[in-house]
Amino acid sequence: MNFHIIIPAHNEEAFLEKTLQSLVSQTLLPTKIIIVNDHSTDSTQAIIDKFSTKYPFIFGIKTTSTAKHEPGSKVINAFNKGLEVLDTDYDILCKFDADLIFPKNYLEKVSLLFKNNPECGIAGGFCYIQKKDTWVLENLTNTDHVRGALKAYRKDSFKQIGGLKSTMGWDTVDELLAQYHGWQICTDQTLHVKHLKPTGKTYTKAARYKQGEAFYKLRYGLVLTTIAAAKLSLKKKSFSYFIDCIRGYIKAKKRNTQPIVSEKEGVFIRKLRWNGIKSKIL
Repeated sequence: MNFHIIIPAHNEEAFLEKTLQSLVSQTLLPTKIIIVNDHSTDSTQAIIDKFSTKYPFIFGIKTTSTAKHEPGSKVINAFNKGLEVLDTDYDILCKFDADLIFPKNYLEKVSLLFKNNPECGIAGGFCYIQKKDTWVLENLTNTDHVRGALKAYRKDSFKQIGGLKSTMGWDTVDELLAQYHGWQICTDQTLHVKHLKPTGKTYTKAARYKQGEAFYKLRYGLVLTTIAAAKLSLKKKSFSYFIDCIRGYIKAKKRNTQPIVSEKEGVFIRKLRWNGIKSKIL
């Protein structure tokens, strides 16, 4: 299987070299890696140049966006810049973060998830973060969800979902739309990926309402939004996060914010979410 990988990178000098070294050491090498240097002011570009000089399948491009880390939009805008210059001669397209260390057999085992299941549309392992001397599963992880940091898409699945949405919640809507089109989400719990920079660490205070807005754009409705916000706030151990989610949802509704899924897709998403809640209760 041909793997093409796009890595958005903004001021990742502390991590990028480790990420790239883990990818060039894979038992199944990717066919192409594109690193999108998004407005970096550190030595990120020097690291890209070092690897692109040594490895002919690694390429770097530059793009300029805001220096602020807006959840969803910044990283996907950079990803799409990489997609514009990428050829379509691939079986699997990956969106990886620039702060990960992959086990040597990561791509090989992910390829098996796709090969062994023709209905697998999105696949991946799990992010682990360091706490003292131990690497533990990142608490935002569900066993039926592939984190946005390490997404791998079958080509047909990626095309059917219409690519990635430039908004917070993109790494939820991609899986919901994939399931809408009949694809499955596949994970391998033996694949432990070291996540060097915890999710959300660089988010701005101005982004605190974005999660609630994302729920509105997904057509969750207020009840499902309340349940989802409560679940996230418990994981984050922050009641204020719950309040901000609800406020974000209400603000989006008052502004008549444009949803990112159709009404028909919204019906499917709500049904899927309610079925998931019922299965966990029962």
